[in-house]
Amino acid sequence: MAIVTIARELAALGEETARELGRMTGYRIVDRDYIEKRLAEKGFKPEKQQRFDERRPGLWSSLSENGADYIRYLKLALYEEASEGDCIVMGRGGSVVFRKVPNHLAVRIGAPLGVRVDRAMREFSCDERQARQIVEQCDHNRLGFSKIFFDSNWADPRGYDLTINTARLDAVRAAELVKDCLALAIDADDEAAGKEMIPNLLLGQKVLIEIVCAKKVHLSSLTATADHGLVTLGGVSSTKAAIDLAVAAARGVPGVREVENAIHMVQEYGA
Repeated sequence: MAIVTIARELAALGEETARELGRMTGYRIVDRDYIEKRLAEKGFKPEKQQRFDERRPGLWSSLSENGADYIRYLKLALYEEASEGDCIVMGRGGSVVFRKVPNHLAVRIGAPLGVRVDRAMREFSCDERQARQIVEQCDHNRLGFSKIFFDSNWADPRGYDLTINTARLDAVRAAELVKDCLALAIDADDEAAGKEMIPNLLLGQKVLIEIVCAKKVHLSSLTATADHGLVTLGGVSSTKAAIDLAVAAARGVPGVREVENAIHMVQEYGA
């Protein structure tokens, strides 16, 4: 079992490489359409998703509860997909979401700007000026999405296990590189450790969503860490009532057998 995440520049053959890799390995491809469908099933409508999906949000959007909820449900969907076995995750901050997972291979696919502009001209049937605008706007959006929602630099090669320049490679050869790296980088121990970790991440995310989105309990810096059914809640609250509500909500999530409360209560200034 392994998870491959692919961050890609527009017109760098990222989608084409993912399809070839899926054909070579049998891994499921988790792309925008698939995630959009999964989030819609959870009640996060497509029109709300489109405001945030790999876009640099405006100031108010980035600070809104909708933006925070989008990321919560996005992580839930990604953890659910990973729990089902081998998959290839296209963008959506996947390289950050799975960063600490042992059976995860983070790949970035890019190409020089001129190469991408030429490809974009053919793909979108437009002139060079329009193609450059499309490519640069997409880069701007993906950089902003990564920075604002994940506090990560999407363009930094140090955030990936493998970076591929497709200026001289087609999608088949790029996919072969990823496949070879996958075999070299992830061994049986990594697979076993990742298989154990993913259910814990999934349960923790379910708890967060139950507390914040379903029960509307808001605590500062809330965290939920799961370990085989034991869930530890962290964060800060100014009231015991909010803490009690959070603990009760966590206990009601299927799969939770025990809740440890590590939420700090602080006195409000002037109280």
